[in-house]
Amino acid sequence: MADALLAAVLFTVSLLPVNPPGGPPRDPLTAGAVLLAAAGCAALVLRRRFPLPVLAVVTVAAATSLLAQQARGPFVLTVAVAAYTVATRTDRRTAVAAGAASGLVLGGSAVVALGVGWLDPAVVVLLLWFGVAVAAGDAVRSRRAYVAVLEERARRAERTREEEARRRVAEERLRIARELHDVVAHHIALINVQAGVAGHLLRDRPDAAEEALGHVRSAARTVLDELAVLLGLLRRGEPEAPTEPAPGLARLDALVDGFAAGQPVRWILSGRPRPLPGAVDVAAYRIVQESLTNAHRHAPDATVTVEVRYTDTAIAVEIRDDGPGPGGPGDSGTGLGLLGMRERAEAVGGAFHAGPRPEGGFVVRAELPAPIPQEVT
Repeated sequence: MADALLAAVLFTVSLLPVNPPGGPPRDPLTAGAVLLAAAGCAALVLRRRFPLPVLAVVTVAAATSLLAQQARGPFVLTVAVAAYTVATRTDRRTAVAAGAASGLVLGGSAVVALGVGWLDPAVVVLLLWFGVAVAAGDAVRSRRAYVAVLEERARRAERTREEEARRRVAEERLRIARELHDVVAHHIALINVQAGVAGHLLRDRPDAAEEALGHVRSAARTVLDELAVLLGLLRRGEPEAPTEPAPGLARLDALVDGFAAGQPVRWILSGRPRPLPGAVDVAAYRIVQESLTNAHRHAPDATVTVEVRYTDTAIAVEIRDDGPGPGGPGDSGTGLGLLGMRERAEAVGGAFHAGPRPEGGFVVRAELPAPIPQEVT
């Protein structure tokens, strides 16, 4: 629509009986001048779809009008508009070549028609029109390309931010799921162990049964407190300082004692204990905790051995039992516990192994990097 309106305006202006200031009167309007003006202006309607062919058509029409002494000043503007369009729609080399060719054709036609030289002001002004049109079109094209690059960068940055947000959400969901599994599964298993002990001793040894029920209450309180902390963090959206110390190997005694009341558990410590990096300490504790929970679930009558070894470069934890292990009769596990332990070990750069023992039973082994600080040595 805009191109059709532009063509109509140029066509109308080129037919107006206006004499150039300071120049000779124009020749009377003829049918040939009208046809040439109509052909050149009509071609501008298609200038965006076919810029180079349109430039060729208007150049030929304008050159013909010059040679036939039918040229009317504003009609030459159609060639400048077409040259501008070529510069905005094609690359710079093509625009310069097409503009130069069109300018030479019209300049040569003006030289022949007017009988003047190439340096005549009228010819120079005509050529300057083409130079300005091509330069303006090239500037517009460069600006559009620059804006397009910025928009593409913005879209890529937005996609990157969305992907990063999705990745962080997935990681956070995984972390929350792992924490929920570790907290709930362990304490429910501990409650189950202590409740079984209480039921077994209730008639014969009520004092021991009362002590076991105390452990049940303590475990229930602990899991509720830990769930409250976790849910509180979810509601706030921003992690804050925890309300109780993070679990670590310093609490291993209480962890083992909780299971030892209903299942034979012994643990072995080798090497010299030392403070561990927070993430490694939590990972080691959670691996032992989940392994004891699995042992109670899959082999409640088996003897469990927990071994913790401190070396100069790492800490190794090994939990083994002499039961059937996961996959045995009555096993209804989902495998999420083993997956969570592996993820915890790998998250701190450690190695993890879990599988049946050749002599029977199941073993979980993790080695987590924990080099001795230089100042200690």
